[in-house]
Amino acid sequence: MQGGNPPPYDPNNPYGAGQPPPVQSPYGYTPPPYGMGGPMMGPMGMPGAPYGVDPVTGIPFSDKSKVIAGILQLLLGGFGAGRFYTGHTAIAIAQICVCFFTCGVGVLWPMIDGVLMLTGRVTDSDGRPLRDGT
Repeated sequence: MQGGNPPPYDPNNPYGAGQPPPVQSPYGYTPPPYGMGGPMMGPMGMPGAPYGVDPVTGIPFSDKSKVIAGILQLLLGGFGAGRFYTGHTAIAIAQICVCFFTCGVGVLWPMIDGVLMLTGRVTDSDGRPLRDGT
């Protein structure tokens, strides 16, 4: 049995001397230690991804639906409803202002935006792709 003092604290490695720090992905996801699952385990086994991950990029899907966002944007785009739903409040307010100051001609921007939401080219405010379904 070995005795002695533990190794001194290293500010560059707060996980302990001789222990590698956990791998950090560019999206802010730190995988749990082997064998440890989180409370929100997604279908692909990724914690924090209850709706799965994008198969191309590996980014977890948003809790917001692209169908709901697109329909809100098509029907109430002049009021920025789809953008408020996805969390882009600044863009929603800009769409309201453009529609108001152009006397309704600026509604083309929200209409095109609604089609882009339905095709899946718009993300939520956290940069996650919108999920399929409702």
